[in-house]
Amino acid sequence: MARAVGTMSSPGRGNYPASRRAEQTAFACREAAAGLFQVPTPDQVVFTSNATHGLNIAIRSLVRPGGRVAISGYEHNAVTRVLHSIPGVEMIVADAPLFAPEKILDGFHRALRRGVDAVVCNHVSNVFGCVQPVEAIAQLCRRYNTPLIVDASQSAGILPVTLSDWGAAFVAMPGHKGLYGPQGMGLLLCGGEASPLLFGGTGSASRMQTMPSDLPDRLEAGTHNMPGIAGLLEGLRFVTRMGTENIADHEIRLTRRAARGLAALPGVEVFTDGKGRSQTGVLSFRVRGMDSEQIGEELARRQIAVRSGLHCAPLAHRTAGTLETGTVRLSPSIFNTPRHIDTFLRELTAILRENESSGSRS
Repeated sequence: MARAVGTMSSPGRGNYPASRRAEQTAFACREAAAGLFQVPTPDQVVFTSNATHGLNIAIRSLVRPGGRVAISGYEHNAVTRVLHSIPGVEMIVADAPLFAPEKILDGFHRALRRGVDAVVCNHVSNVFGCVQPVEAIAQLCRRYNTPLIVDASQSAGILPVTLSDWGAAFVAMPGHKGLYGPQGMGLLLCGGEASPLLFGGTGSASRMQTMPSDLPDRLEAGTHNMPGIAGLLEGLRFVTRMGTENIADHEIRLTRRAARGLAALPGVEVFTDGKGRSQTGVLSFRVRGMDSEQIGEELARRQIAVRSGLHCAPLAHRTAGTLETGTVRLSPSIFNTPRHIDTFLRELTAILRENESSGSRS
């Protein structure tokens, strides 16, 4: 028997101080998330290992073999691969051009009129940063009595995410993006009935050989990631302290600065609407005659971290017409500054000049 001298152990597994501290920290994290995302009770906040884990729970709770699901044309593989894994599921894609929220809404309206078992939609595209009209989509879902799953991976901590106002069945999000927590943590906000994805010990109702019926235990089998939960709690407190509107304003200013600079470079196609608040957090571009992966590697050599390729979202690239080339994506955060953007633009300009010079010599 080990002496309980650690800061925290597992919540709900003992009455010694380290276990009680873990229980208090986990509940504080649920409370912070419930307050930020307008969740009626902290018990409806479920810890996951990432947004993908949460989306698997949500989709498999609502979609059965042979079902029909409406999705946007900008969904991540965390949605489409799950749906593909369920036999016979028909996916109706609410196809629409970039930065055309009214057309996305029309597409979902047509799908709902046909009848679907669920709607799955991201709040913000992880490739292009386009903000989808989730509030209006949620209204449509309520009108047709259809459950809604929202992937808030790119919006949580930046835009208002409100489980209660949306009336969503589930909202999934990671901890490491806009919530400034550690990797390997996520949250699933539960507004509807949920089916367990994993089965095992919960520290409660141990005589039963079925999972408990109550949240969050029903969806949280096994040992909790307490270092991750403690880190996520601090991230949630940071976001609450800063204010999501202030964070969004800062990111939008940096994104627009980058978009203006990119648009002025020869051969660069930047994917932006350049107006309003219909884009946030993410900006994609590509360069005529240059491979996106090559650009990413060249920028990495200059200590600039971007992501290039298909970003685990081939459907989004197919919808936008960039499937063959992919894009280079930058993601400003609250910790970036205008100087960072200017440095990125200066280094990219140098890369383009070097490529042009190399091409002319060959």
